[in-house]
Amino acid sequence: MQITHVIYDLDGTLLDTEPLFIQTTNAIFARFGMELSPDVRMMMMGRPTPVAVPLMLEQTGLPMTAEEFIAAREGALAELFPHTQPMRGARELTDHLAAHGVPQAVATSSSRHTLAQKLSAHREWFEVFESVVIAEEVTHGKPAPDIFLEAARRLGAPPESCLVFEDAPIGVQAALAAGMQVVAVPEPGHEHRVEDAHAVIDSLEAFDPSAWGLPPFPMRTLATGD
Repeated sequence: MQITHVIYDLDGTLLDTEPLFIQTTNAIFARFGMELSPDVRMMMMGRPTPVAVPLMLEQTGLPMTAEEFIAAREGALAELFPHTQPMRGARELTDHLAAHGVPQAVATSSSRHTLAQKLSAHREWFEVFESVVIAEEVTHGKPAPDIFLEAARRLGAPPESCLVFEDAPIGVQAALAAGMQVVAVPEPGHEHRVEDAHAVIDSLEAFDPSAWGLPPFPMRTLATGD
């Protein structure tokens, strides 16, 4: 089917929050002379915090309870989230599609509390989305397809007409399990982790809507010299 609706992950796809997770997590690990490995971080990415943190503790042996770690990290993140910037090309793409009447939604593993912090400086921007689905509103988090299926339901769209943007491998898995088309926007060096996606790009700025049957960007005028 033709793509008619678009769904986005939030962290690392629309908002540049992943460096904040790395910064605050490693600050906690440093208290014990430890550092979070890239492989364990990738296992955590995209999962709801109540699932990701116990998994991390099991893999690393960090001497904290899940509740202690979550409280410590969320306290630090609360000061950083309001200053989060959009990912490259995110605002331009979402505004362009909204201007052409393409329905859009966000499907995020954020909690209601942390979502409010992340969006505090972006409320006008996020008015372009018809719905934002959070982890607390579905039974199973990513990599289960629940959150993307709920986003499609709210958009009134069949899953096969939806295009998903994701940065995390488990997010790609979730969107594929939902029967949707997926464009992965991974961190540099992690392209091999999202090879199952229908396309892989280095930023939303590189996305060509017309290749997916969506309204094309206007032609850019090239600057010329005298």
